[in-house]
This record gives sequence, structure tokens and C-alpha cells, in this order.
Amino acid sequence: MLIGVPRESRPGETRVAATPVTVRQLIALGYAVVVESGAGVGSSLPDEAYAEAGARVGTAAEAWSADVVLHVARPTAEEIGRLRDGALLVSSLAPALDPGLVEALAARPVTALAIDAVPRISRAQSLDVLSSMANIAGYRAVIEAAHAFGRFFTGQVTAAGKVPPAKVLVVGAGVAGLAAIGAASSLGAVVRATDVRPEVAEQIASLGGEYVGVPADEQQGGGTGYASVTSADYDRRAAQLYAEQARDVDIIITTALIPGRPAPRLITEEMVASMRPGSVVVDMAAAQGGNVAGSVPDQLVVTPNGVSIIGYTDLPGRLPGQASQLFGTNLVNLLKLLTPGKDGEVVLDLDDVVQRSMTVVRDGETLWPPPPVPVSAAPAAAPAVRPAAAPAPRRTASPTRAAAVVGIGAALLFLVTAVSPNRLIENLTVFALAIVVGFYVIGHVHHALHTPLMSVTNAISGIIVVGALLQLGHTSTLVTVLAFVAVLVASINVFGGFAVTRRMLGMFTRS
Repeated sequence: MLIGVPRESRPGETRVAATPVTVRQLIALGYAVVVESGAGVGSSLPDEAYAEAGARVGTAAEAWSADVVLHVARPTAEEIGRLRDGALLVSSLAPALDPGLVEALAARPVTALAIDAVPRISRAQSLDVLSSMANIAGYRAVIEAAHAFGRFFTGQVTAAGKVPPAKVLVVGAGVAGLAAIGAASSLGAVVRATDVRPEVAEQIASLGGEYVGVPADEQQGGGTGYASVTSADYDRRAAQLYAEQARDVDIIITTALIPGRPAPRLITEEMVASMRPGSVVVDMAAAQGGNVAGSVPDQLVVTPNGVSIIGYTDLPGRLPGQASQLFGTNLVNLLKLLTPGKDGEVVLDLDDVVQRSMTVVRDGETLWPPPPVPVSAAPAAAPAVRPAAAPAPRRTASPTRAAAVVGIGAALLFLVTAVSPNRLIENLTVFALAIVVGFYVIGHVHHALHTPLMSVTNAISGIIVVGALLQLGHTSTLVTVLAFVAVLVASINVFGGFAVTRRMLGMFTRS
């Protein structure tokens, strides 16, 4: 079968659905590839690079008349009309937001797969264009905010004065939000983030951000991997949080989207008006209606109080080379799924939950919306717990008895030290202190650091081995026996430590 890669017609679209690297992978699957001349210009990919990769450089008509057409943006009505009968179109379609496009596709005897409708399940992560593009968009949002902010992100103390770090609030900790948190944190800003899912607090902290949560009576999210519609009470409390943060931070980046619905309005005009002059707001949901009042798609708006509101919808396209490579890789992974025989023939299996979720139209038949995807198993019912019998009371030693034992032990210690040489007393003192220090130091080491701790214990055991070896030739038989036991036990500890470390390192070695 022939795969066609046409040039994107949307104004400002710099991405391309295949790169020379992914073209080689498509050819390895048994396909022939034709690329429209100039399709990769926006991503700095010349026609010669495609030709060297094995693709044929042709016209737009040749690319659109192929058996399989790979596309980035939603096709226009004219482009849909250029598809040949029976063709397979793989593109971003946003079928939940553009029913007119679905009707136009259903009017033709073609099959259309929405690459932006991949379900959020582990098996489909390699196909998820939304995640790969959101990762780029989150990073680029921080770059655009830094450009408009006009000040340092990191704090500095110089001879000319002190520069405080920028404060950044990221609303939504999905893929785009986490990318923005990581980028802003790496630039030195003080980053705060909020999300309707409290379980993402650990991910936010791992990227250097601080989680500021909205107390909720119920956990938000429908188990689909996406945020869901929140309650009115939650929205009220969230608005209070956003209002407080808006007065304090310098930059706000909003990423909140709900699949199939317009973007929720989170930042009001009053919140924007309360921000300091020179502050920046990046509305990454501007294309779906916007999270921020006053944002305009594809424009930078400056409010009367000097706050810049960025509504760019082409953030992934502002890193065209990287975006095209990731987009093309997602499509290659999809074609691998659709080509089980690696023979260049597409086999669409609607029994596969991933393929079914992406299929919008099949041979002119509308299949959207797909059936819901079960992404999480219902929690098993807790077994009935029988009331346990009351435990028998524990016997505790009386204070008098404990004091007597301590007193007897102290008396015996004094008797031993009374008849012992001074050198033995010093050794016993060091030994006792070592036990106390070792108990409080090693006993409080986190279990995750036990393996690194083996390096220290191996070093100590090595010292014991060396000291015991020096005592093996002692004239006293008792000293020689104790030295031999010390060498044996310490050696077992050393070799055991290396064996465990080797096994641990083997877990990170590819076979």
C-alpha cells in the first residue's frame, strides 16, 4: 500500500506528519511512501532528505490519492474531497468538537482515524499524540512566558542589587502542566501547581513544584486519565484559591481541558486585574474557549493594568523539528499496530479497544462516539471482617524489676572493669559508644538507601579483616581463634554485600 504525506495547508502550521527517520520505519513495515514536495520545509526537512530515506517526492494530488494519508491538522472540506474512495485518513480530527467534520468524512466512502482520540491506557501511550504534543506545548509555554515577562526567572544577588525569583502558578498537572512545571523550575522560578486530582502532588514535587490543592469532598476525575467536570462547590473553593494566587504570583499557566467539552473558565477578569503590572498569563486552552477571561486565540493581549495574556494555539508548532519527529513516531507506532504482518497491508481490527476508540468513520459509516473504555477495574468488595477476640493483656515489667536488672548489670560491669587493664576498659568504652551510634544512625536510614549503605559496611568490614589478619600470628591461642572468626564473618559480609549490589545493578542492565 502507498502512504501519502501531504503538505499542511493550515496557516502557520509548521509540522509534518512524517520525517525522514519515520519514513524509513514506514518502509520497513512494507509500505511505499510519497511525500508532497515542500511538506517538510516548515520543520527544516528538505525534499532531498526524504528522497535519501527512500520516499518518493511527488505532487499534492499524488499524496492525497494514496491508500493511506497521514496528516497533522484537521483536513478541510476540499482536502477531504481529494481522498480516493476506500482511502484511510489518519489525522487530528477532534470529532467531539467538530461534528461537521465527522459528517463531511461520513459523506465519502473513506475510513478516518482520529490520532487525537487515543484512549488513556498503558498500551496506547506510544500512540498518544495529545501527550507528546502537550509535552512540547508545556515547555514552550514557559519559554513564551519568559519572553513576555522581561525579567529573570531565577533569583540572584549581585553587586547591583538583589533580584527575587519569579513565582509561577501552573493550573492543571497533566502532561502539559508537568512539562511546564519542570521547565519553570529548571529556570529557577518558584513553582506552584494545582490540579483536581490530589494524587498528582507527588509528581509535582518530583519536578520541583509545590502542590497547592483545593480541599474537595470527593476525588475528581472519572478514571479515564483526563480531568472531569467538577462540582459547583469545588469550583467555588477553587476560585478562591486562584484569586489568592493571582495576587501573589508573576506568571500563570493554565492547561485545564475536559475532552469533548469547551475549556472551563478558571481565571476571571477580576483575577487578572489583581495581578501586578508586567505579569504574564499563558492560556494553553485558548483554542477550546480558554481558561482565562480576555484570552484571544493566536494573539497576545495586554490588559489596561499591564498584564500580558498569551493565547497561542500553535505552541507545539513553535518547535517544529521536535514536534514533527514525535508526531511522526506516534503515527509509526499506530501503523505498526495496524500492520501485524509487516507486509504493508492495513488491517483495521475494531475488536481492539485502541483501534475502535480512534475510528471515527469506516467506509462512510459513522462510528463516533466509541463505546466507553474500561480503564480501571472497580475496587473489589472488602471481605467481611469478623470481630477479633480481645487480645490477651501484655505482661510488662514493673519499674522495680527493670531497675533491679539495670542495677545488677551495672554492678557486674564495675566488677569487670575493676580487674581489667586500662587498655581493655578503653576498648569496651569505644565498643559501647559504637553500638549506640550505630543503632541511632543506621536504624534511622530509609530503606531505599540500604543498598548504598552496603558500600559503607563493606569498607568497615574490610578494616575488620585487615585488623584481624594482623592478629592471626598472636602468641595467645584465644586471640588467634577470635581473629580467625573475625576474618571469616567479615569476609562473608564483604562478599555478600558485593553479591547483593551486583544483583541490584543487574536489574538496570539490558539483556
